[in-house]
Amino acid sequence: MSHRRPSLKREAALWGEGRISVAGIDEVGRGPLAGPVVAAAVVFPMGAKLIRGLDDSKVLTALQRAKFAAKIRERAFAVAVGAASVREIDRLNIRRASILAMARALHRLGFAPSHVLIDGLPCPELGCEHEAIVDGDALCHSIAAASVIAKVLRDYLMDRLASRHPGYFWETNKGYATPEHLEAIQRLGPTRHHRYSFEPVAQIELLTVSRAS
Repeated sequence: MSHRRPSLKREAALWGEGRISVAGIDEVGRGPLAGPVVAAAVVFPMGAKLIRGLDDSKVLTALQRAKFAAKIRERAFAVAVGAASVREIDRLNIRRASILAMARALHRLGFAPSHVLIDGLPCPELGCEHEAIVDGDALCHSIAAASVIAKVLRDYLMDRLASRHPGYFWETNKGYATPEHLEAIQRLGPTRHHRYSFEPVAQIELLTVSRAS
């Protein structure tokens, strides 16, 4: 069966209703044990054509994502990003921090879009009217574009943190709970970029403290 790529059907329907600026929003980095959660908002001009081959960021390689990010920035009417820090994740919880990152990306567009499309389930805390699409990053072109922009930026941030904190393999695992990352936290202890509210980090921190006492 051939793989279905995200389409512009939803955007085209909204443009047809006179909604000139349709923003697709997505976030990346809910699952990792380290690093921020990053969101992006992308608005394509009314009547835009599909970017051929664009897909959900999870099914693209790093090289493909970089190429598509450049194309998206060329073809979009507006692109904005927002993030929530590890401290905010630990203080608020990951769901609320993700919505905060999305709200920041939306705010940084500098204008209020006519319609907002988000991936997943409705988020009342977003503070604006929006339409939630389950698997939106695989179905909706604007949301897929936002997922690519957010993923490229978050990977870049994790690569920079990796050079400052060698030994955790963030350049390859991007903060996710791979066996070598878990082993490194156990061996080296967590950094200030780790999410202490996430169970694996909290458990290792508890073990470290109990060993020391």
